[in-house]
Amino acid sequence: MRRSAPWVVAADSPAVPDGLSFLGAPVTAEQVALGQAVYAANCASCHGANLEGEPDWKRRKDSGRMPAPPHDASGHTWHHADRHLFTITKLGVNAVVPGYESDMPGFEEVLSDDEIGAVLAFIKSTWPERARDFQAEVTANDEGRS
Repeated sequence: MRRSAPWVVAADSPAVPDGLSFLGAPVTAEQVALGQAVYAANCASCHGANLEGEPDWKRRKDSGRMPAPPHDASGHTWHHADRHLFTITKLGVNAVVPGYESDMPGFEEVLSDDEIGAVLAFIKSTWPERARDFQAEVTANDEGRS
């Protein structure tokens, strides 16, 4: 099922793609604005102020760990279902890929579930329609497996 998400702009709010959802719930301009602020305060130091990720993000660091990937359309965040993105953010990468060593901590003790959802809604709101559509399909397929 293809889900189209054309852009709409709410007054005095960030642009929000029409039909954008997180875990099946519609996303509001307020959630995107909250997500943008929470991202700036908690995520941008590693993933970049413009969601660009660390330089040379596809090449392992000297520590053997991977740099923080971009969350814009040039990265791979949009390849993952909402449930996985939420779990990685809340509990860390190891919660989804056991044994994987990452510099990214889980934010369970720092951010509420609503804040995590808002950050992910903000990130998704920046993607082009093609990436949002693909990610919506991945999420829908994942929800069918639960």
